[in-house]
Amino acid sequence: MNDPVRILVVEDESAIQQFVEEALTDGGFEAEITQSGEEALSRFRDGRSGYRALLTDIGIGAGPNGWVLARRIREIDPDLPVVYMTGGHAAEWKSQGVPNSILIEKPFAPAQLVTAISQLLNTGSSPV
Repeated sequence: MNDPVRILVVEDESAIQQFVEEALTDGGFEAEITQSGEEALSRFRDGRSGYRALLTDIGIGAGPNGWVLARRIREIDPDLPVVYMTGGHAAEWKSQGVPNSILIEKPFAPAQLVTAISQLLNTGSSPV
């Protein structure tokens, strides 16, 4: 049996955390939820979790926002798939987002989230 595909999720709102976790689980993924960019970066740098993608909100409270977090993680793993979630920063994606990323606007359907992650994973990135 294959190990589940682990997704690092950065979201500071509990209702959205639950929604995202359910959507990813239903889609066959394993979600590991963090509430801040610093915590996510620390977990990613640890390297033992084998994350296959980053799913991050843009506005995640104190510390690095989703744009900065994705750039820092891409310095460690240039090919890691990144999916941004936002309710109000979509216009900034072209200038702030990392290359080969996807942005989905809130509110979104569970299928949109699973499709975005699957699309990026199918381009051939490798685990950390």
